[in-house]
Amino acid sequence: MEKFGLSAALLTPFSSDFEVDTRRMTDLARHVLNNGTDTVTFLGTTGEGASVGTTERARILQAAAEAEIDADRIILGICASSVSGSVDQIEQGVASGVTEFLLTPPFYFSDYDDDALFDWHSGVLRGSPEGARFVVYNIPQVTGVTLSAELIGRLADAFPGRIRAVKDSSGSWASTENFLRADVVPVLVGDERQLARAIREGAAGAISGMANLHPEFMRHIVDTGEDNPTLSAVVDAVVSLPVVAAIKCVLADDLGDPGWQVLRPPLRRLADAEKDTLRTAVAAARG
Repeated sequence: MEKFGLSAALLTPFSSDFEVDTRRMTDLARHVLNNGTDTVTFLGTTGEGASVGTTERARILQAAAEAEIDADRIILGICASSVSGSVDQIEQGVASGVTEFLLTPPFYFSDYDDDALFDWHSGVLRGSPEGARFVVYNIPQVTGVTLSAELIGRLADAFPGRIRAVKDSSGSWASTENFLRADVVPVLVGDERQLARAIREGAAGAISGMANLHPEFMRHIVDTGEDNPTLSAVVDAVVSLPVVAAIKCVLADDLGDPGWQVLRPPLRRLADAEKDTLRTAVAAARG
């Protein structure tokens, strides 16, 4: 099975008036690429991709090119409920040289079965440039959509070479195990606390929000399948609060840059009491 490695699910920084701060974003991208990640994933869940519009996406891709971040080291998050909206975002990425995409399933309607999800994904793949490859994204607690191993197998058979991997961010070991046992495409794990076990059982890597904070720890887990208790304790602290806000708060503290705490509405930054709780827990985790 093809290895994937480590990608940082990159945070998106915003100015005080909620504009995308491309300088901070490319600085962080270069940092994680220089400290252990193989790629960066722009505009996924951790990157607030659902809140970033088409024009802003173009500016981010242009800024990455100007910062000499190779397009082949970028995975672009796709977030639209319509087939055409997803294809538009993919074509925009391909025009900038990006060939790999994290494909969020349709998230507005509910009660999809596998046939409906197969039809939707098939429409996206058929409508996209032939060179585009996809990490299909299972994050049901956010999208309300659960992707099955059987569905992934159908897509892999129908579109040979187009499904790069499945990212399982469900947080359920049973779900990850089902994808691993199916053994049809490489499996990526979103919950860093489960990653070492998954690597030992054949997972191909991770797209990780914690790689914004600890790319070197994440690199070691992906390479060795060894647990990292410090990282797991930091994850415990982060997921006890709104996750994106918590990661941004820790990064802001680490960099001495409070601007990193800004989130775009409807997300909100942590309250002072939440920050205090988080800082205490992270300090204890890191020793």
